[in-house]
Amino acid sequence: MNEPPMHDFCTFRIGDACFAVPTAGVVEVLRGGHLTRVPLAPDAILGLLHLRGRIVPVIDPAIHLGVSRKTPEQPTHLVIALQDDWYGLVIDEMLDVLELPQDRIEQPTTSSAEGPGEALVGVFAAPDRLVHLLDPQRMIQSFMRPRPQTLERQAISHGRS
Repeated sequence: MNEPPMHDFCTFRIGDACFAVPTAGVVEVLRGGHLTRVPLAPDAILGLLHLRGRIVPVIDPAIHLGVSRKTPEQPTHLVIALQDDWYGLVIDEMLDVLELPQDRIEQPTTSSAEGPGEALVGVFAAPDRLVHLLDPQRMIQSFMRPRPQTLERQAISHGRS
């Protein structure tokens, strides 16, 4: 009998929910750090972090995923790599690495290809919690979508007040 393919995921907690991303894209986990705010950035982008010569956008996935939580005093940043770029995700707690069998990962029940669930690619029922598997590429793309401009911002950008 053939064994199902296994996949490694880094699990973390945001609020009361457990999420995971593939370990292959995880660069490191940082505690704290000074963020530089970015004017007019989308709400989910908290700022920029300077990390060993790289400028890393730091994102709060709780905003986009619809998870409520208190803002951590000493945030933990899960740094992930997508192609040549790095991104920091603010998480509440780093949990562990899970090796999951492909045949035990369920498809998400979200009906929309856009919205908070678009980055959700699977769900795993662990003995002690439900783990929501995220696609980092989809997640980052959804955070980086431009917000619709308001009339006031359009007028300012065209030199009118």
